[in-house]
Amino acid sequence: MLPTREQAEKLLQEAEKCNPGPWGDHSRTAAHCAEKIALECKDLDPDKAYILGLLHDIGRKFGVRHLGHVSDGYTYMMSLGYDEAAKICLTHSFHNQTTDDYIGKFDTTEEELKMIRDALERVTMDDYDRLIQLCDSLAGAEGVLDMETRMADVKRRYGFYPQDKWDKNLEFKHYFEEKMGKDIYAVVEKESFRPRQNV
Repeated sequence: MLPTREQAEKLLQEAEKCNPGPWGDHSRTAAHCAEKIALECKDLDPDKAYILGLLHDIGRKFGVRHLGHVSDGYTYMMSLGYDEAAKICLTHSFHNQTTDDYIGKFDTTEEELKMIRDALERVTMDDYDRLIQLCDSLAGAEGVLDMETRMADVKRRYGFYPQDKWDKNLEFKHYFEEKMGKDIYAVVEKESFRPRQNV
């Protein structure tokens, strides 16, 4: 189950009031990219893609956390009955369905970490999971970024970027470009799109 676009936008606006920061516009950019790519893929729903992109980082509502934002987002969306959004809150950080290649601090309780790992074991990844993982690596707060530039920036800030994750992002880019028959940066309007907060 998912909220409507309007409900999702409201959830994001409310979340930003609790924890202001660039993550809100990053989420808007991810949503824009997801919708544009889904429009070019016959088997994907653009509205669903937009909503999932908008809510993938909603766990940041609860404060500045690293791995904790995954468990916060998952728990929050499940509490509202939005299981499809909860799944994306979980999977967007784990390209290989394991916490082993997580970039950032393991700032969860033992219970939260167990919940994440158990949920990851149960989940079946689909093209929406892959799409949001891809869009997460394209989305900056100021607009669409070159994926390799964004990954290099993450590597600089955190000191490392797992090669498996880097390769998966490039694999997903190639996968969706093949699916669309178009260049990804043209589809997501890299040169012109800028997120606008409609608060």
